[in-house]
Amino acid sequence: MPETDTEQTVSWPDPRPGAVNDRFAVLALSCVHQPYPNKIAHVLNSDDDVQTPREMYPAFYGCFDWHSSVHGHWLLTRILKTDPETPMRASIEAALSRSFTTQNLAGELAYYSAPGRKSFERPYGIAWYLQLVAELHESDEPLQAQWRETLRPLEDAIIAEIEDWLPKLAYPIRLGTHAQTAFAFGLMLDYARTVDNAELEALITDKVRAFHMADVNCPLAYEPSGTDFLSPCLMEADLMRRVLDEAAFADWLSAFLPQIPTDGAGDWLEPGVVLDPTDGHLVHLDGVNLSRAWALEGMASGLPVADPRRAALQASADLHTEVGIAAVSDEHYSGSHWLGSFATYLTTQRGL
Repeated sequence: MPETDTEQTVSWPDPRPGAVNDRFAVLALSCVHQPYPNKIAHVLNSDDDVQTPREMYPAFYGCFDWHSSVHGHWLLTRILKTDPETPMRASIEAALSRSFTTQNLAGELAYYSAPGRKSFERPYGIAWYLQLVAELHESDEPLQAQWRETLRPLEDAIIAEIEDWLPKLAYPIRLGTHAQTAFAFGLMLDYARTVDNAELEALITDKVRAFHMADVNCPLAYEPSGTDFLSPCLMEADLMRRVLDEAAFADWLSAFLPQIPTDGAGDWLEPGVVLDPTDGHLVHLDGVNLSRAWALEGMASGLPVADPRRAALQASADLHTEVGIAAVSDEHYSGSHWLGSFATYLTTQRGL
């Protein structure tokens, strides 16, 4: 049975001075087992499906919603890898061991596999789940290897659903929020390459090429929309550098975003502005600054070293990083339950 909805008072070591990822770890530790407030996306098949979040998602009930819980857990695994000496290590391992049990993941699988849930957290949440698996897959530590195996049954179910869904997807989804396919495809592709799933890699790569090779003149001037946390244009470009060689990507990018300057300027793309950080939708713009930053760095990395656009891409990435990291705090749960994951993805250069 899932644990009861009892609150626990937990304390963690103080972050080290100057260690920015310590405070991101604290944000995740603070929410991965916090059941409320909670926003669910739930298909009811009968009265029996009226349940608490913890009963529905025994591993990923915290951090306000399922996908934020998943990438909050990813954040903690990422810190273990990139900062083995973190003072949060014992707390992180205890928190992940509490979540990653055979019983909890069996409950997650039962929920995911129930009738009417084919599109549950697709594509954003399931892409983050695969990123979590990839992080554990790369570790040689016995405890993380054990967790990786515990997550495998849900992983297998997700892969089967993706392989069924992708051939039926006729068009890309170009939103700046959860349904966007470009960002999700990037995470899925990175996962496929990490675990050596050549069949999935080919399926995604073929779909990406079919969707985007002919794209030109992306309307970057229309971005961001008022609740974006992903840039439709920049995420597509960051995806394409994953499937094209340097020369081909340089040519494709010239047609797709011809406005990228060659003078090294960083002010050609203004960061998003948040006027009310307590509003769960408006605070998305803090996330768009972080995700823009990593996409810009990814785009620069995909170009030839001598390409004159690299400096402007990096300069804009630096500007967005500065604004984005400054906005990550524990002041408002509307942002604190998820922005640490975006900041960690950026600062640890996971996409690269």
